[in-house]
Amino acid sequence: MDHLTCDICGNGLLLDAPVRYEVKIEVKAAYDPMELSEDDLRRDFKAEIAALLKKLANRSATEMNDEVYKLIEFDLCMTCQKKYIKNPLPQDNSSHR
Repeated sequence: MDHLTCDICGNGLLLDAPVRYEVKIEVKAAYDPMELSEDDLRRDFKAEIAALLKKLANRSATEMNDEVYKLIEFDLCMTCQKKYIKNPLPQDNSSHR
């Protein structure tokens, strides 16, 4: 996203086109409200936290952050914006197997 070229087709923006479009995709973990039960209050939270810290020890901060929140931004020309609006989530079945 350099504001000078379309991130899809590579055409120049503003010089070759009267307008550029910004696309912002915000991906964040969704949490449902928790209900506490008597069993929840009896859990060994110290042991659960220790196990979680051990599990996360070899992971990078970026990798962990990306699992919780990620903002992705793109610049598009008018042609690519129209295509994007029509089909913002193109189906590529090979990547979801």
